[in-house]
Parts: sequence; C-alpha cells; structure tokens
Amino acid sequence: MKIVVLDGYGLNPGDLSWEWLDKYGEVTVYDRTSPDRIADRAKDADVLFTNKVVLDKEMLQSLPHLKYVGVLATGYNVVDIDAARQAGITVTNIPAYSTDSVAQMVFAHLLNVTNRVEHYAEENRNGRWSRNPDFCYWDYPLTELAGKNFGIVGLGHIGMTVARIARAFGMNVIAYTSKPQDELPEGVAKVDMDRLFADSDVLSLHCPLTPSTKHLVNADRLRGMKPSAIVINTGRGPLVDEDAMADALKEGRVAAFCADVLSTEPPSPDNPLLTAPNAYITPHIAWASVEARRRLMHICEDNLSAFLSGTPRNVVS
Repeated sequence: MKIVVLDGYGLNPGDLSWEWLDKYGEVTVYDRTSPDRIADRAKDADVLFTNKVVLDKEMLQSLPHLKYVGVLATGYNVVDIDAARQAGITVTNIPAYSTDSVAQMVFAHLLNVTNRVEHYAEENRNGRWSRNPDFCYWDYPLTELAGKNFGIVGLGHIGMTVARIARAFGMNVIAYTSKPQDELPEGVAKVDMDRLFADSDVLSLHCPLTPSTKHLVNADRLRGMKPSAIVINTGRGPLVDEDAMADALKEGRVAAFCADVLSTEPPSPDNPLLTAPNAYITPHIAWASVEARRRLMHICEDNLSAFLSGTPRNVVS
C-alpha cells in the first residue's frame, strides 16, 4: 500500500515522527505540495493525507488507486466531499484535538491586551525601570477582568471551555447558541445576537463558518459595540469583515481586535488588519501546541487503523 503525506510540515516541522506510518505501507512525506505537483505525487497513492492541499473533484477523479483521504485537521473543506463519496473514497477528519490549546490562546490574546506583559518586559530589558523616578510605571490602562461581560458566539467544545475559563476569572458569560438555556452550565446566560454585541466587554468567536456566519462581525454590528470592547477570533477568518474591523480600530470604535485566523492565509501584505492600530494577529498557531499536535497524530493513526480494519471512524464523506 502506498501512503503519501502531501503537506506534513505544518503538523510536524521535525519535533514529531511519521515512523508510525511505516507499518502500514510504503510512505512518502512531503513538507509541502504546490497545486501543480499534486497529480504527480498522488498518482499511485492508496492513502493520502492532506492538511491544506486542496483535493478537488477533477483531482480525485484522476486518482484511480485512491481509497482513503485523511484530513490532518478538523475542517475538511479542502476535499470535495461529494466527489469523494461518488468515487468511493473514504474521507476522515480530526475532531476535538486542540480544544484546550485554542482556549488557552483566547486568553493569551486577552491578557496581552489587558496587561501588556511583553511590552513591559521589553521596556525593562532596555533599562526603563532602572531609570524610572518612581517605583512603577504604566503606559496603558490596566484592566481587571472580574465582573466584565465575556460574550461567546457558539458553545461547542472550544466555546464551552472558554466559558469555563472566563468564569474562573470572575467574568459574566453571555452566549449566542442554539442550545436551550436549561442545557447551559451555571453562570452562562443565553442572549440574542444584538444583546451579545451590545453588552460584551470581550467577544470571542467559536462558531463554524457557514453562509449565514460569514462576516458575522460587520460594520453594523461593530457600531453597536462598546468602544472599550475587545473582539477575539480563533475560529475562522471570514467570520469577520476585515475592512470593517480595520476601520473600527482606526476610528476607535472598538478597543482591540485579536485574531489567530484571517480570511486568506498566508494573508496578503495589504490586509488592513496587519497594520491597523490595536490589532494583534498571530499566524494560525492556536492549534499548534506540542500536546495538541501529538494528539492529532494519535487520532490520525487511529483513523487509518480503523479504516483498514473495516470500521472507519470520524468519517466526513
């Protein structure tokens, strides 16, 4: 059996191992595969693994040996699922492997805005505190989270974990969710979207990207937010209208925007959020802790083993 990993570097830049694949067949691992190289590299594969390499209908139909595609992520929009199903190709994904890591990144972003630890550490490396006439100094308002309203869009695995952490900080959690109020944890109040945007001191996005959620955060909704509000997106880039967010930041209509995802990745150099004031952008790394990537690898192996034994799991095709 021939197994090909099309873009393994994002998951494993060298600190993990692909050796577990060797027991299943002949393995080739590519760090990256450009669109013009997919056909050649995948032509004899029985099993393909992809993270962000797109396998469209035309490509899937051109691979006669292909029986299984393992998506090395939770989102599987890189594969034409209908075409895979028609061709009898099983497609699996990796659900719920990075919940704790993504929730941690939400609060890393939030605490960066409220406490600016890196800013002060750098200032003090340059001798500022040693030269200071007073025993302390601060350049930005220091914000206490306790008692503030933490708004959440979507209460899946990550949203629920974020809610629990926010409660531990003493925050009031409000959420827009399809779940009924009586199924929500104590201290989490269900609200409508208008109230969520109006009342949130912090708003964190944890819903899937669908036609109805694209540009969920838009110019109209931003106008209804507190000027002191912080918006955090670790979900999907297109949940936010990036031009509208950049304008709101420039005009001081929201205090900060924190994101680990953008609508196009890597982003265009002229993406307005890369230079907007009080925009804090990390390069899609919330999922990428060593622990989460190791967990992803284990689920990946379990998925392949289950498929080969005739009892596939985490099937999305």
